[in-house]
Amino acid sequence: MPPCSISLSKWWKLVTEPYEVCKDVYVVGDSELSHPSDCCVYLLDAGDLVLIDSGAGRSFDKLVSNIERLGFEPKRLKAVLVTHAHIDHIGSLRRFQKEFGVQVIAHELDAGAIEEGRGVAAEAYGVEYTPCHVDLRIQGSEETLQFERHDLKVIHIPGHTAGSIAAYLDTDNKRVLFGQDIHGPYYSEWGADPAQAKLSLQKLLELKADILCEGHFGIYQPAAAVERYIQGYLDSL
Repeated sequence: MPPCSISLSKWWKLVTEPYEVCKDVYVVGDSELSHPSDCCVYLLDAGDLVLIDSGAGRSFDKLVSNIERLGFEPKRLKAVLVTHAHIDHIGSLRRFQKEFGVQVIAHELDAGAIEEGRGVAAEAYGVEYTPCHVDLRIQGSEETLQFERHDLKVIHIPGHTAGSIAAYLDTDNKRVLFGQDIHGPYYSEWGADPAQAKLSLQKLLELKADILCEGHFGIYQPAAAVERYIQGYLDSL
């Protein structure tokens, strides 16, 4: 990984292969690795394989290939954790569910959009969304997902959408935060609420993560860089 003093925009485009972030955490998709419309797609090796989001829908085969290139068997995929119901994060959910039998996990407040295809902003990306059943609905403000080797803590962070969530785990003496779309945008027509977003970003700051896996702008570390990144967007709201 690049030192935090290097601008992300200068090094990110050099990355053309899926890569390891830290122990058990990998990047398998983003606008360079899988498709220009994709969010950052993360893979967690928790004994079970867990994906964080699924891209915009045009990159399913590439995401599977990138998982294989890291040496993992896609048939080991256990779940996809959906951070929020925008098309660039949910587009391939149905195919992962159909072909690998993954459990789709999302917050109950965004589950309706995932299952019905309403308000997912597919028209903004020019793609057709295939609705997908949500197998497990996160309820309330916090929940722990237990996998074979890691517990993944899920927290409700409304603001970008009503049912936005983040997740974190502690591995190799580091706290890794899948914060996803911290940068927003916070458009009301896409379900955003800036007042709620302020509270949610403060909640993320309080986690004191060592590594941030962001939704579109890659990896931030160490902890001081994570704090600066989140605080910058909090101050802008």
